[in-house]
Amino acid sequence: MASEMKKMVASRESVIGYDPLSSCAGISRRCKGRMFQALALLLMIIPTVAWAGTATGVKNVIVMVPDGCHASIQTLARWVKGAPLALDEINTGAVKTHMANSVITGSAAAATAFATGHKTSAHFLSVGPKTEDLLSTYTPEAGAAPYVPLASVLEGAKLMGKATGLVATSRVTYATPAAFASHFHGREMENELMEQMVYQDMDVVFGGGKRHLLPVDQEGGLRTDGEDLLGILRDRGYRFVETKSEMEALTGGRVWGLFSSSHLSPDTDRAEFGPTEPSLAEMTTKALEILSEDPDGFFLMIEGSQVDLAAHANDPIYMVTEFLSFDAAVRVALDFAKWSDNTLLLVFPDHTTGGLSIGNWRTDYTYTATTVEDVLTPLEGMKITSFGVGKKIGGDQSPANIKAQILEWWGIEATYGDIREIRMAMRKGQSIEYALAHVISKNHTVFGWTTHGHSGGDVPLWSYGPHRMVGLYDNTELAQGVANAFGFDLSKVNERLFVDADTVSASVAVDMKDPENPVLKIRGASLPCSKDILILGGKTYRLEGIVVHAPEIGKVFIPQEAVNIINGNEALPDISADETLTDPEMCASYDFFTGVMHVPCFDDGADSYWLDLQLVPGDAVLFELIGWGYN
Repeated sequence: MASEMKKMVASRESVIGYDPLSSCAGISRRCKGRMFQALALLLMIIPTVAWAGTATGVKNVIVMVPDGCHASIQTLARWVKGAPLALDEINTGAVKTHMANSVITGSAAAATAFATGHKTSAHFLSVGPKTEDLLSTYTPEAGAAPYVPLASVLEGAKLMGKATGLVATSRVTYATPAAFASHFHGREMENELMEQMVYQDMDVVFGGGKRHLLPVDQEGGLRTDGEDLLGILRDRGYRFVETKSEMEALTGGRVWGLFSSSHLSPDTDRAEFGPTEPSLAEMTTKALEILSEDPDGFFLMIEGSQVDLAAHANDPIYMVTEFLSFDAAVRVALDFAKWSDNTLLLVFPDHTTGGLSIGNWRTDYTYTATTVEDVLTPLEGMKITSFGVGKKIGGDQSPANIKAQILEWWGIEATYGDIREIRMAMRKGQSIEYALAHVISKNHTVFGWTTHGHSGGDVPLWSYGPHRMVGLYDNTELAQGVANAFGFDLSKVNERLFVDADTVSASVAVDMKDPENPVLKIRGASLPCSKDILILGGKTYRLEGIVVHAPEIGKVFIPQEAVNIINGNEALPDISADETLTDPEMCASYDFFTGVMHVPCFDDGADSYWLDLQLVPGDAVLFELIGWGYN
C-alpha cells in the first residue's frame, strides 16, 4: 500500500511543492508509507481545500456562461478569428452537467445547480426537485426539499454587502439569469420571475425583456397582474436605459437597461435589425465600471445567451459569431481580473446544444482532405443569421424568393433541390429558420449536427484569479466555489432567507382574493408574495430578501428578518463559512484563515504521526510541508 501511495504522491510533487522522501528523513519506511497514504487522501480533497474560503482575498467574482456550447465551437471560433481566443488563456478543466431527473439537463436545472449548489428538475428555477422521476443514481442533497426555494450565490453575495449584477443577451427572465434572482417551479412564468427579480434589489441588470415589466394596458406590456414594474424601479431610484448611447452615458448608480422587448438582436444581425442595442462586451464593460465602485466588491453573472439559440437552430454563422461576441466580453472581464488582482473569473457553459462537429456525412471519406477554406468559405458570405434571412424572406416563401434571399444574405447559390428540402421541412412543422440552417449546413458546409436539442456531455471550464478551479467538477460545485471564495455558507443563506412561515405561527393564511397577487397574512403582518415588503402596524419595511410562494406545496417562505420584525427581535444569523474544514474519513482539518492543513497519520499499532502543510498563495494548488512529528 505504501509503495502505491508513494507513486501517487511522487507523480504529483509539483502539486504538493516538495519532495516527500527528503522532507520525511528520519522516519521509518513503514511510517513513510502511512504518511504517503495520508498525503494521497489529502490530494483527493484538494479541490475543496483549494478554495480556502475567507482567507482568499477574493473581493469580486465574475461568472460567465456561454449558453449551450462545448469545445467544437471554441475550435471553430479560433479558425474564424484567425487568432487565439481570450478563453484559450484560461482553460482549466471540465464540468459535469446532468440534472436531478435526466442525464441531459435543461437550462433551468443547469442554472439552478451552479447558482445554488443543488440539482433540480426540468424547468425548475432555484427550488428543490420533485421526487417522482429522479435519476436512479441521484439522491437529493440535504436542504433541497421539493419546491422549496434554494438560495443563490447572488443572494449570498448581497447579504455580504456586495453589489450584484446580471447581464444577458436574452430576456433577463430567461433561465440562466433568472436562476440567480428568482425561485419558481416553472421557467415559462416570466412575469412572475420578473417581479421577483425587480424586488431583489440588484445594482445592475442589462439585457432584454422589457415586455415583462409592463402591464398589458401599456404598449408592448405582457403583465396581467396590474403591476407596473418599470414604475417600481423608478420609484426605488433606478435609472432605466433602453439604448447603447443611454447606457454609455451612465456614470454610476443603480441601473436597469432592457434594450429590447424580448431577446436582443444576434450579434451579426445587430446592424440590420437592432442598431441601437449594445454588444455583450459593451454591457460587460459598463457593468464592471458601475459595480467596481462598491468598496465591498461585487458578484456579476454574464451570459452569452444566444450561443444556445443558434445551436438549437443548427445555424453555424449564428453560433460562431455569438461565441466570438462572448469571447470579446471574456476579454473585458479577464483584463479587469488581471488589473484588479482580487477577482475570481469563472467561465463555463451550462450544457451542450446541437452537437456541432467540424466534419459531417459529406466528409465521411474525405475528412483528411479538409482545408481551411472548406471550413471558412461558406461562413464568409453569411451576413446575418438564419433568423435574419427568415425575416428577409417574410411572407413570400416562394422558391424563387427563398433562393434569392439565401444568395443575397448568405452568398450561397442554393439549388432547387435545397429549396425543396427546406420547404418539405417546413411542411413537417419546422420553422423556416431551422429549415434554412439545417439544409444549408448539410449540403454546403463541413459542419455536422446531432440534434436541435441539448446533449449530455461534459462542458469546458475556464477560470482565472485567486483560487481558480482546476480539474473536473460537478456543476453544483461551481456554486460552492463561489460561496467559499466569498466566505459564506449557502446553507446558512438558505436559513436566513427562507423560513417556512408555518413554523413561525399557527395562524398563517394566504390571501388569494387577487390570484395573481397573493399576500401572506401572519400575526397581523402582510407580506405580498414575490416582493421584499412587510407591512405591520401601518409601517412598511423593506426586507433583505423576497417572499416566495410555493403553491405546489401550499407554503410561503419568508426572510428571517421578517420573522424578527414580527416577533420584535433584532439579531440575524451569521452566514459566514466555518473557519475550519475537517475531512471525516482521515480526520484532516484545514484552517481557512491560516491556510494550514493538519494531517494525522495512524500506524497499525499504537504509534501515530502528523503532518502540517501550508497552502502556498497563488493560482496553483501548492502545499509546503512546514512540520511533522510523533504523537
